[in-house]
Order: sequence, then structure tokens, then C-alpha cells
Amino acid sequence: MHHLPEEPIDVVYLWVDGNDSSWRAKRQAALAQLPRDTGAAMARYSNVEGRFRDNHELRYSLRALEKFFPQHGHVYIVTDAQAPDWLRPSDRLTLVDHRELMPEASLPTFDSGHIESWIHHIPGLSERYFYFNDDVFLGAPLNPADWFTPNGFYLTWSDEPPVTDEAMRMDATSLENACRLSIEWLRAQDALYQSTFRTFAHSPRPMRRSLLLALEGAAPELFAGVRSTVFRSWDKPTIVSDFVLRWALAHSLAQMRTYRHRHVSTGDVDQHSQLQALAAEFGALDFFCINDTTDDAHLDDPRLQQVQSVLQAMLPQASGFEQSQGIAVSGSAVLAGAAEINQGVQAAAAHQTPVSGSRRRA
Repeated sequence: MHHLPEEPIDVVYLWVDGNDSSWRAKRQAALAQLPRDTGAAMARYSNVEGRFRDNHELRYSLRALEKFFPQHGHVYIVTDAQAPDWLRPSDRLTLVDHRELMPEASLPTFDSGHIESWIHHIPGLSERYFYFNDDVFLGAPLNPADWFTPNGFYLTWSDEPPVTDEAMRMDATSLENACRLSIEWLRAQDALYQSTFRTFAHSPRPMRRSLLLALEGAAPELFAGVRSTVFRSWDKPTIVSDFVLRWALAHSLAQMRTYRHRHVSTGDVDQHSQLQALAAEFGALDFFCINDTTDDAHLDDPRLQQVQSVLQAMLPQASGFEQSQGIAVSGSAVLAGAAEINQGVQAAAAHQTPVSGSRRRA
């Protein structure tokens, strides 16, 4: 195993509370101001409630971070004039407002692909850092040497079937089109370039700040494209979650690695069994993701309540980033017995269109 320097490895999260009334008004105003033809360019699932819902994932992701990677560096939470009400001030954590990170021309934006294209500009950010969405969690002790190489980082493929080799499509997910855009750009640079059309796992993203800064100069049109979005657009997909990774592979700055991981889609008809499997494997998984695919479900939806219940059972110990009061959750399902929760999940699933096997929407 190679030895890596003992420099700090910072962690960056994106976070939003989609139930905040001020933020919702801002989102609605932005939607109303879009040109009429822009709606056709919005990506699938780009404006559903699940895209912005806070189901306390960040709280539990920080608990997992502290439990499994206590030697982490500074934590940055990028947010739009918001803060979790349970967050305790800490000299190890900084809230980064969109207005501090992005130029006025980029604001407001409700596209995580747009926001993540700026995070390597956070002042003071370490050269090596992890980028997390708040629905990604560590599941076992983290050794940096398992994620970073001396000059790059490791990646892993998702379990999804490969994307079809064709142009970007309006009816495709952001991740499908991101794969297509990346390969199209790399082929244009090198006619001999070859790549699988597999997508990358929704995982902790090990990143190199210097690599991102260099890529801004190498592919300015891709950065400009995603930075022009207000909501996710099918023809301007994320680049940090695919292009950056595929470019690093092509230039021998990234290597593929197998991690033990599990992906849970909360809108799937077998969500309950997915969560049961997750709980059974917890502690033996390098990471896991709980992807909110319940779309426009209400906050009291039993499927969401069950996610909270399982996370609380796996990660009951509050982190140093939390205030002392107990977790506040809506509805009574979390306090009910597991059997009662499961009955509600099954009842909700009976009224949903089955989406088991659907592609990730991250």
C-alpha cells in the first residue's frame, strides 16, 4: 500500500432545506422568470420535491463521518442562505453561502451540478478533499490510502447498466447525459479515445483541487455550460460527477477500485427490503447512498419516516456538530414500532407506480 502525506483532507457537502418558506418563494420566483422555452430544456426530475427535500440526511452523514473518519479536515457546507437548525457552531465547520462562492450572474441556481462546479474555489480548501452529497454516508472506517493515489484518486462504477452510445436525450437522466457529454468531448480531443458507457457510483468523491482548476482551463465550455443553468437542464448536465472523473481516468490520474457499497432508492417498491439489507450490512460497507426518489411525496410519507428510523438505529450517537436537543421529526411513524412503519410503507407503495430498477437520479 502506498504512503500518503498526513495533510488534512477536507470534506465538502451541498445542503438545502426545500421546506423553508423563504427558499421556496425564491425557487418559485426563479421558475416563473424562466423563458417559456426553457421548460423544455429542464432535465427529468429537476424540480420535484425529492430533489430538495431535507430528511435529516446531513445530520446522519456527519455522524457517519465522525464515526468512520474522525481525522477528517475542515467540513464545508455549501448552502443558499440556510443553516440546519440543529447545527452547533464549530471551529471545524464552515457554512459557505452561494453568494460567497459564486458570481452574481450564477444566482440563483437550483442545480447541484452548477453549484458543485464551483466548490474547488472555496477559500482555504485543502488540495485533497472529499465531496459528498448529503445522501451519501460512510459505512466503515475510512483509510485515505484507499481513496487517494499519490497523484490522483480512486473511482468505482455504479451497478447500473451501461448508457447507450448516442447523443444526449431530453428524456434521459442527468447522469446518463453526463456520461454521453463526457465521452463526446473526450472523443473530440482524441479520435482514438475509448471508454465504457458505465456510470460512476454515487459515492464520496475524492477530489484534487489542482485538477479541477486545470480542467477549468482545458474545458471552459463545459464549465460555462453547466454554470448557465438555473434548474437542471438535460443538455447541460453535471460535469463534476462524470466528466472530471472520466478525464482523470483518460489521463492516468484516476484508477478504478471495487468498494463494498449499497444504493437504496426510496421510491422503489422494495424499499423496505433494501433498507433491511443496508442495516444488516452496516459496518461492512465502505459507503452507502439513500437516494430520495419519492419525488413529490409529503414529508410525513411513511417511506421517508422509515429512512429516518433506520438511520437513527444505525447511527444513534450525535456528532460534535449537533446541538444537544434530540432529533425533531415530523409525524409519529418514527416513534411507532417497525411493524407499523412497514405497514405504512407497503400501503404507500401500493399507490405508487413501481420504479424498481429505475436509474439513479443523483
